[in-house]
Amino acid sequence: MTRSEIFLWVLYILGGYLLGGVMFARLVPRALCRRDICRESEDGNPGVYNVFVLCGKKLGTICLLLELGKGFLPVWAACRRLPMDNLLFALVLAAPVLGHATAPFDRDIRGGKAIAATFGSLLGCVPHCLAVLWLAALYISFSTFVRVPSHRKRSILTFAFFALGACAGLLYAGKPAFALGCAAIALVVIVRHVASPDDEPAKAKAAV
Repeated sequence: MTRSEIFLWVLYILGGYLLGGVMFARLVPRALCRRDICRESEDGNPGVYNVFVLCGKKLGTICLLLELGKGFLPVWAACRRLPMDNLLFALVLAAPVLGHATAPFDRDIRGGKAIAATFGSLLGCVPHCLAVLWLAALYISFSTFVRVPSHRKRSILTFAFFALGACAGLLYAGKPAFALGCAAIALVVIVRHVASPDDEPAKAKAAV
């Protein structure tokens, strides 16, 4: 591996992680309407859902596009500059998700649940990898046909099945780097959701 290749790998992995760590869903509401969604929401999560609830559809849509974009951009760019059959590409896929989940620039929060960043990262590797369609299908299934009311449990279940299905399909298709990347993403998201408080007590309290 040449120095220029090493530089590109470091650029897209580290750059993706740092870009993922920019919490747009927290920064934009702070800047435009002086609201801290982490302090005002029930779960304290710096995610797009809380922006929609607390700040409305317009600001929520802006934050959604930014959160998707921070996952999409480094992966999309890497797909055009780096060999996608190299196992290091798994780190490129997972880096923005890990950045969002750990929030390196925000010391007063634990990080986000990384759902939007995950979709952005997976969209960045289309059409080379279509795992994003599998993830979307699982979320729809567990939200409608086999409804899991707790968002936390639904996400854990979704990403567990996502890891199994994506790894099996991508390994069969001869794409081990993408399979490893999807597994790493699923692990990050599951760990982040396991560490977060359950949303069922809050919903039960609200119902009362």
